[in-house]
Amino acid sequence: MAFKPVVALVGRANVGKSTLFNRITRSRAALVADFSGLTRDRHYGEGRVGDRPFIAVDTGGFEPVAKDGILLEMARQTQQAIAESDVVIFLVDARAGVNAHDHEIATLLRKTGQRVMLAVNKAEGMRYGSATAEFHELGLGEPHPISASHGDGVVDLIELALSYLDEEGAAVAEHDEEDIAFDTSEPTDESAQDDIAAEAAEAAPDHRIKLAIVGRPNVGKSTLINTLLGEERVIAFDMPGTTRDAIEIEFDRGGVGYTLIDTAGLRRRGKVFEAVEKFSVIKTLQAIEASNVVVLMLDAQNEISDQDAHIAGFVLETGRALVVAINKWDGLDGEHRDRILREFERKLRFLSFAKMHTTSALNGQGVNALLKSVIAAHAAAFAKLSTPRLTRVLHAAVEQQQPPRKGIFRPKMRYAHQGGQNPPLIVIHGNALDAIPDSYRRYLETRFRTEFKLDGTPLRIEFKSSHNPYIQGTP
Repeated sequence: MAFKPVVALVGRANVGKSTLFNRITRSRAALVADFSGLTRDRHYGEGRVGDRPFIAVDTGGFEPVAKDGILLEMARQTQQAIAESDVVIFLVDARAGVNAHDHEIATLLRKTGQRVMLAVNKAEGMRYGSATAEFHELGLGEPHPISASHGDGVVDLIELALSYLDEEGAAVAEHDEEDIAFDTSEPTDESAQDDIAAEAAEAAPDHRIKLAIVGRPNVGKSTLINTLLGEERVIAFDMPGTTRDAIEIEFDRGGVGYTLIDTAGLRRRGKVFEAVEKFSVIKTLQAIEASNVVVLMLDAQNEISDQDAHIAGFVLETGRALVVAINKWDGLDGEHRDRILREFERKLRFLSFAKMHTTSALNGQGVNALLKSVIAAHAAAFAKLSTPRLTRVLHAAVEQQQPPRKGIFRPKMRYAHQGGQNPPLIVIHGNALDAIPDSYRRYLETRFRTEFKLDGTPLRIEFKSSHNPYIQGTP
């Protein structure tokens, strides 16, 4: 098996790393704005030059000497990206010139022993000599002028970066194959004891489950991601707004493949002032729409707010399968827990179809049960409902309780079939169905949900009426 080389993009804040990342991955996955420190977590994407694929890693603004706070967490993310890369592209700013941060980063990169390429960004319109001359003092070899925004020199840069790996490629591949053979010869106890493996094997989908973790700021979304992965993959910091981008991470557990999406916290519209946060909100809403299942996280240490209900309402409108996690449950007394559960029943009663779990993302409490519900919700969202069985359930429901009359006519339902998935759509055909009230629609939804075990997903019912040929004026 051939492994894709990993190319890490590092540099101080606002030198164009995310712009270059989007350029080489041919995507708009990374947030880009004229704002220092926009990127914070590692962001992975797939790129290709000719017939040569590779993995690109975008990183936040790197300050190697940071001692505490969010800058320290960002530095750790960048150091991890450097450690796992095959080649590092160190971006500097041709317009701003060399500064002290560039020297600090260059010093750290020399100590790592990794292969480093120096890319001088924003060099469009500048003479070669004037764009690169002063960057020789960093001691990282020949500077390469590029323009990430215009694409100048980018292909040559990546081709050169990948060519450096050719000499080592055969030895690295052989070494990796030996490691894999050794690692898979003896299954670990952890995988054998995973308590969701059996259910996962039965319900394993034919595609990766796209799982978006959403909620208000600082409810523990990034902490849950790190707990699932067993590593500090994303920054989990006790400060609202830590996560700004929607970070996708592939994760496998118990025979099921997931794409975890860590999202920015959603605040009330009146609280969103910064342009960067507005971009983050848009990315979060897009992540919800692109997902298969959403985990809505609530904070047990605070009241369930109207904003929690708004987020849940948006998930419901998009039709995505949903699981609710009331986080930070550990350490609460019985009275506090009872109050939170009463608030949940009162403010989020419209989520009765979704499974609710009490969790502690920090210590892993309730995480396995949460994943079981995610698998069940995904299976319900993509369930295949046969027309004969749908029709039998429909007739049984009508026999038990007929729809109310409208005037002298009573709606007549003839048959039902499935019209879509994620969410399941049931189309019912008959006469005068436009007269069916919402209460009867909810009755039918309950019957279908019970018969087909569609817990965890919204269910849509659509009525299609046939024309009555005996009504005057009907063609």
